[in-house]
Amino acid sequence: MIWALLLGVGAAPLWAAPGPQELVKETSDQMLSTLKQEQEVIQKNPERIYELVNRIVLPHFDFAYMSQLVVGKYWRRASEQQRQAFIEEFKQLLVRTYATSLNEYTDQEISFLPLRAGSDPEQATVRTEVEQPGGFPIPIDYRLHKTSDQWQVFDVVIDGVSLVTNYRTSFSKEIRQGSLDSLIETLRKRNQEVMQP
Repeated sequence: MIWALLLGVGAAPLWAAPGPQELVKETSDQMLSTLKQEQEVIQKNPERIYELVNRIVLPHFDFAYMSQLVVGKYWRRASEQQRQAFIEEFKQLLVRTYATSLNEYTDQEISFLPLRAGSDPEQATVRTEVEQPGGFPIPIDYRLHKTSDQWQVFDVVIDGVSLVTNYRTSFSKEIRQGSLDSLIETLRKRNQEVMQP
């Protein structure tokens, strides 16, 4: 349910160069309306969700930077081939996580809070709250940075838990116990299992 809302960062025309808050808000509406319109198609063909995630979400995430943050100190020692392989498998991991959560989305209300700007004009945090029936709203923050002429997401913080920090903790343990190559292979196998019909 919560992961579906990460899809709120989607496709906006690059020529419009929207600010971070506009990007998240406008494309949240677009993604959720697309999800409603295509419910029947998705029920008949679940793989359609993957197509939507790839088309709407992926262009607005900086997977190379996210991967660097997630792998941490091991990134410096990795070869270019290892880096590219990890980026691809990590991207697929997030795609399947988002796609799974889409099936759990049930029209929760999203509130947008005032934009939080830090000392760096090239970074911003878009804060949202997702209403929960009979419970407290769940805060979801999107951390973005400006790359060339557009804003891209590099971390998502759900109820105080950072996506990047969470994966870094689990992945660094796997790398220490094995190697970066073994982690990549584990992710590849998991992704293949899920993506197969």
